[in-house]
Amino acid sequence: MNWNELVLQCCERIGPGFWAEPINAVSNVAFLIAAGFALALWRRSGGRDLPALLLILVAFSVGIGSFLFHTYAVHWAWLADVVPIGLFIAGYLLLALMRFLGLGLLGAILWLAMFEALSVGFTRAFPPEFLNRAAGYLPAIAGLGLIGGLLMARRYGAGTNRRSVPERDRATGRALFLAAGLFALSLAFRVVDLPICPAFPIGTHFVWHLLNALVLYVLLRAAIAHAGKAPAS
Repeated sequence: MNWNELVLQCCERIGPGFWAEPINAVSNVAFLIAAGFALALWRRSGGRDLPALLLILVAFSVGIGSFLFHTYAVHWAWLADVVPIGLFIAGYLLLALMRFLGLGLLGAILWLAMFEALSVGFTRAFPPEFLNRAAGYLPAIAGLGLIGGLLMARRYGAGTNRRSVPERDRATGRALFLAAGLFALSLAFRVVDLPICPAFPIGTHFVWHLLNALVLYVLLRAAIAHAGKAPAS
């Protein structure tokens, strides 16, 4: 593989050049803003939640990697883009399984391994043009919805005695549902980027960036809040 070969995946880019995708490139500042707000929340919550801090740093690297790809647009920059995204998805799922659902480390790793196998399977099962190379994100959307649903399902106690959902679980479940919905919406904007290109030359990939930055913040805030350390506001 030629690591310096040009990669054309977005409507806005029609050739080489560092600033050939100005809107896609600049829109990555949204990831830095999301990570910055999450870091401020983390510090206000006590600044001792190491897993959340690591995810915040990965979220920051998502913005840097995506900026590199939308400016250099070559294979090594593509790798710098997708690796942080994959790390965030895997890291957040591991945290969610342990922190939200109470699984042990071994059990969480086994579920994570099955999830990763499913994501790879989705990626390889469809041609690159299907969903604009984004089929591998579908399990992540489903996973967020599933974990959110499991949290909300905790309203049922033993036998016929019904107990209410703990407020922390309810809030986290709502956040995961919101994140799943936003992620699905952002995926739609990524998918239509190329088909809409003749009528809208700048494309819609930048909306994928903006919405995904919001997804990351919602998820990070939920992780910090579930640990019982986030302020109410």
